[in-house]
Order: sequence, then C-alpha cells, then structure tokens
Amino acid sequence: MGVEVIAISTDTVFSHIMFKKSSPTVKNVKYALASDPSGAVSRAYGVWQPGSGLNQRGRFIINPKGTIMAVEVLTGPVGRSVDELIRQIQAMKAVAKNKGKAAPAGWTPGKKMITTRIPEDVGVY
Repeated sequence: MGVEVIAISTDTVFSHIMFKKSSPTVKNVKYALASDPSGAVSRAYGVWQPGSGLNQRGRFIINPKGTIMAVEVLTGPVGRSVDELIRQIQAMKAVAKNKGKAAPAGWTPGKKMITTRIPEDVGVY
C-alpha cells in the first residue's frame, strides 16, 4: 500500500527480540518494532500512562507531510481492527488523489466517492 508501519512500545529492545523469537504472532511481523522505554514518544502522542509506565493501545495514521490524519486509542483489553485501518488508509489515499471528493463512512475502493461541494451528497451514502 506504500505505507510505513512502525510499532512502538515501552518494552525494551531485548523484550522485542524475545517476543520475535517466542511469540507465534510477533514472530511473523514484517514491520519495525521500536522501543520507547523512557516514554518520550508515548508522551508526545498522548498515550503514556504515568502510573504504570505503559502505553494505552493506540494507532496513528500520519501522511507523508507529517500531518496526523487519524488517531485511535483504546483501552488495553480491546483490540483494534486491521481491516478498518487498511480501509481508512485506502480512503485517505483516494481522497488525496481526488481533490474535492470525500470517502463516506464505510467507503471501500471501487465504491462511489462523493463530492464535498454538493449539499445533495451529504448523508446520502
């Protein structure tokens, strides 16, 4: 999809190495795992929990210009949807490519985009 994925946690580099060796899920991860044991990055993105020294689970979509386009932060026991993340990235790329168009809720590639300038399109799709 032409995106860069980085997973950042407060775990140490050594923890990441052990996860890669022992976890069936993490073993197959192809993207970068970054360590933030001081919590500096976590604090900058507002997911740091000072009481525990851990992060809330969050994801951020950042465009090539460095603008945060989407933020999702969930409580620890609630998982995130990879399918929704992919859909949002596809929608953001389509909107960037098609000036004046919008991707309505639930939009997926191949579905009709709406215009942001015609009142009749609001709430239709």
